[in-house]
Amino acid sequence: MSYLISTPPGSPPGTPPGTPGTGVRTGLGVPGCAHPLLAPAEWGELSRPGTPLHWVVLNVADGPGARPDPHCLEAAGRLRNGGVRVLGHLDAARGARPFTELITDAQRYLEWYQVDGFLLDRCPTDRTALPGTRRAVATLRALCDDPHIVLGHGTHPHPGYAENADQLVTFSGSWSDYRWSQVAEWTADHPPERFCHFVHGVPRGHLEEALRIARWQGAATIWFTDRSARGAHDDPWETMPGYWDEIVSRVGTGVSE
Repeated sequence: MSYLISTPPGSPPGTPPGTPGTGVRTGLGVPGCAHPLLAPAEWGELSRPGTPLHWVVLNVADGPGARPDPHCLEAAGRLRNGGVRVLGHLDAARGARPFTELITDAQRYLEWYQVDGFLLDRCPTDRTALPGTRRAVATLRALCDDPHIVLGHGTHPHPGYAENADQLVTFSGSWSDYRWSQVAEWTADHPPERFCHFVHGVPRGHLEEALRIARWQGAATIWFTDRSARGAHDDPWETMPGYWDEIVSRVGTGVSE
């Protein structure tokens, strides 16, 4: 697989050869906040009118949970009533998750929370797992009307995965890795709205640089936070970044170049 090196820190913004889709509106894709009882302010901020959200992931308890949760239903309902897509979190376990478990979780999300689609987190990346992922996505699409499907690889997968989903998460990791990351050349065959980047540990002073890298690499859906994963069980996505108002302002007025 071939890669293009991202724009070095401090370089002027630009578009690599072959990157289509100029003028694409950048927006936020939220990987999942803590439970609404633990993070009421966060869910309230996500419901604020005018917030440039592409979608928000609902993760009740490493999935939909064992029974409907009224607090999650209320939080998801507020977002959906405001025109924001809510995606159910499904753990694909790098292809090891039994198909029936995955689909059962999806059905619960649809029945209990009326989600608009799904994020398949920890999605496999290799070619051999393509048939299984294709089967899962086709079944998810058959469960509801026009669901939005995001494959959460966290790195560049085999290009065949792009044929099976609306969006791919091609980076999920730390700022120290992201600022020197590379973009696979095959991504230039697709518009920026097909790709998402999740980056934690982004200092406030480097926020504009991070946005510039996302534009350069052709990712229109992003989630940047100054929170960091300090341990194996830390989740940097559970709370809002300390510069929430700033990133909302920058993303809300910005267009991928």
